Amino acid sequence: MKYKNITPAKFISRPNRFIANIELDGKELSVHVKNTGRCRELLIPGCEVYLEKSDNPERKTPYDLVAVKKDGKIINIDSQAPNAVVKEYLNSLGEYSLVKPEYKYGDSRIDFYMEKEPDAAPDAEPERYLMEVKGCTLFRDGVGYFPDAPTERGAKHLRELTVAVKKGYHAMIAFVIQGEGILEVRPNTDTDPEFAKAFYKAQKTGVEVVFYKCKVTADSIVIE
Repeated sequence: MKYKNITPAKFISRPNRFIANIELDGKELSVHVKNTGRCRELLIPGCEVYLEKSDNPERKTPYDLVAVKKDGKIINIDSQAPNAVVKEYLNSLGEYSLVKPEYKYGDSRIDFYMEKEPDAAPDAEPERYLMEVKGCTLFRDGVGYFPDAPTERGAKHLRELTVAVKKGYHAMIAFVIQGEGILEVRPNTDTDPEFAKAFYKAQKTGVEVVFYKCKVTADSIVIE
């Protein structure tokens, strides 16, 4: 995934979850934050952030804040990026005969439904896959944690995947690690014990846990 028109700036404050105040070319400006999570460990006054210029000249916030630098490394915080890079990755593999985003399953929309044609028996029904994608930006001591704020939706999706396994689907929860140097993601039990409970139950039932390591720059993020 490649951004265009990326500009570095200095973070000042975040008055609400949608807006940040930044300093650009010596002037203070309000920009849109493409992440409604807390990001408290990242958006620290004075830190360097990266902005994408909007194509819409009429927009009140002319830039989107998409990344931040911490400890010399760039962390992508665009909440739309994980699904975009996973879609690129799944299509590039050539393993699936069908990749369908935003798939209605049960009472939820699961991020991806895939089908894989069986090798041994061409006339057999295709193998069915469900994948829920979560972006991870909270890193501590070399480990990623999810979520950084309570998410009822996250636990709900895990419960749906747990049921899907029992119905014959290959079910996966995929964590897109939006910064470099992190190898695994764990449930953030202190922040969201319900998500952690649903995660471990899903894993025990047979839901596969996938970690997608990424190469991250100021203007790109791609699964390695």
